[in-house]
Amino acid sequence: MNRMMYKLVMLFVSMVVVSTTLEAIEIKNLSVAVDVAGKQRMYTQRMLKDYAMVGLENKFGNPAEDLKNIMADFEDHLNALIAFNKDKATNESLQKVATMWKPIKEALKETPSKDKAGKMQEDLEALLKQANEAVGLFAKQTGKESGKIINISGRQRMLSQRMASLYMLKVWGINDPEFKDKMTKTMDLFKSSHKILKKSSMNTPKIKTLLGKVEKAFMFFEIMNKSSSKFIPALIYKKSNEILKNMNTVTGLYASQEK
Repeated sequence: MNRMMYKLVMLFVSMVVVSTTLEAIEIKNLSVAVDVAGKQRMYTQRMLKDYAMVGLENKFGNPAEDLKNIMADFEDHLNALIAFNKDKATNESLQKVATMWKPIKEALKETPSKDKAGKMQEDLEALLKQANEAVGLFAKQTGKESGKIINISGRQRMLSQRMASLYMLKVWGINDPEFKDKMTKTMDLFKSSHKILKKSSMNTPKIKTLLGKVEKAFMFFEIMNKSSSKFIPALIYKKSNEILKNMNTVTGLYASQEK
């Protein structure tokens, strides 16, 4: 990659980071709450991806700074969700997220190391499952089919980061005996979810265009999953963020249709 191309790619990644981490949190209704809660799932996997990138000493996209921003966003979003929510069961779920987050937050402040990477992956996966429960409860509160679509769309953001984080750990040399199974399940869920979204009655011309772009970007992971070659971390980082950026926009467009 020549110097000019590298600068252009770095600019693109910076734009993605800004578009997904620096927006003001304003929860106006339950549909927006589903969107915001859905980002919490994505953040768990994005933090793991950044953690691995820092451990690899790969500075593409400035993962160390991104990790700090995402940690702050995760906490801000969690506080906003707790403040907005009025449902007892959902509150209990959010409180569990808060309890699990505290030790993870402290561990993420430490210098990433291979010895701690396995534990970090386990803890963030547990946080992902708990955050996913909270999203489901918010979606249930809407009592509408749109809540399900926003939930599925938001989950695609998480899956893009999960695919990337799994690959980053593999490149780093972290031995995960369940890697193949986790990757297969993640990709299968992404594909089946994408089919559901393409058939949604909520789709606008813009959403359809973005879903088409996501489908093309996802082909990179399908090709990579079938290859025995090692892929460049920067390329994995870039492609996962392309999907994240477009699915973040799509989810916001779905949520904006509910007043």
